[in-house]
Amino acid sequence: MLGVDGYLGWATALHLSQAGHDVVGIDSLVRRRWDRECGTQSLIPIKSMPQRVALWKRRTGRTIAWRQMDLCDARAVTELVRDVRPDALVHFAEQRSAPFSMIDLPHAALTQVNNLVGTLNLLFALRDHAPKAHLIKLGTMGEYGTPNIDIEEGFITITHNGREDRLPFPMQPGSFYHLSKLHDSHNIQFACRIWGLRATDLHQGVVYGNHTEEVAMHPGLATRFDYDAIWGTVLNRFCIQAALGLPLTVYGKGGQTRGFLDIRDTVACVRLALEHPAGRGEYRVFNQFTEQFSVRALAEKVRDARAAHGLKTGIVHLPNPRVEREEHYYNAKHQKLLDLGLRPHYLGDTLIESVIETVERHATRVDPVELEQPNVDWRRGGTAGWRKTSESAPSAEARPRSVLVLSTSRKRGRPARGASTRLAQRR
Repeated sequence: MLGVDGYLGWATALHLSQAGHDVVGIDSLVRRRWDRECGTQSLIPIKSMPQRVALWKRRTGRTIAWRQMDLCDARAVTELVRDVRPDALVHFAEQRSAPFSMIDLPHAALTQVNNLVGTLNLLFALRDHAPKAHLIKLGTMGEYGTPNIDIEEGFITITHNGREDRLPFPMQPGSFYHLSKLHDSHNIQFACRIWGLRATDLHQGVVYGNHTEEVAMHPGLATRFDYDAIWGTVLNRFCIQAALGLPLTVYGKGGQTRGFLDIRDTVACVRLALEHPAGRGEYRVFNQFTEQFSVRALAEKVRDARAAHGLKTGIVHLPNPRVEREEHYYNAKHQKLLDLGLRPHYLGDTLIESVIETVERHATRVDPVELEQPNVDWRRGGTAGWRKTSESAPSAEARPRSVLVLSTSRKRGRPARGASTRLAQRR
């Protein structure tokens, strides 16, 4: 598991370990350093990696072998693949923020180098030491952009001047981060074609939620909850704002439409890809999401969920910091994972309320500044306020916050347990 310390990497590692896999977790911990650079923090406190894996072993008896390693260190990557000889690698170890990549030249270059060089190191190590291993790479639906035609799953059949071929779907990425993901896709596809590697590229939509059955076992097993303008996602921001009695801030008209999925479905999709590996020399793409919403529709869902409890929530529109179509056609195919047996968890009022309850439990950790105007603009880069360091303010852990929580909290049941799987990994 590459990127085991991240929001999705940690939840996926627990899910696979509980299902009986032998999991080796790899991470450089750079995400924590970027938090310090940006002055951001997870709403939910997270433990150190040694604490996490030790707690997991005490709770379950299962071992996650943890190694700190930078994927951009070619020698370390080669030694890892040579020593472990994995049957499969789940690759989440990349800089994953579009705003972070648009701050300035150093952050754009960092994103491209970190993501592309790390994956290239991995591809060469697989070629030389584990050519039969199945690479499962987390991509993004953002690679496609918003074309005025249906989005296929990775490939499209084109007829031109009387001839026909199946070709990679035309891509229109929306940031230097999304471009890095596209370049990754091309490199992985090339390696499969030339070296006979096998890979599944999971073009994932926007993930919401923080609870899987494994994460919910103990507070010390929590995964991240990011809501700020650099690392956060739109539903997290809306739920924070709703819990604090603030208006929901929609960027632009709010017609931007994307695919979304529950974190429980993310871990299930990875499991399905593991259970049904790509063939030798095959590069395949699964579009990994379960529903499509516009930003405006998502805001209305949160507003309506609160209204059901007599709580009024406003919606305001801010200038859009991104360069994107705000009203557009969007119809993306996502059938392949359903065909493999995915049973989706759809977004409803109960899930929205459970996320808001999570916010309420950690309300004192909310930084109200992070809920104001976006601090990275696609045209001009990072604003003066994108970076908050300990030199200019108390630490995020120590700084008190004044917040107002409007709630009609009540206890919720835990998410239903999803299907499990087993994958033997050679040591």
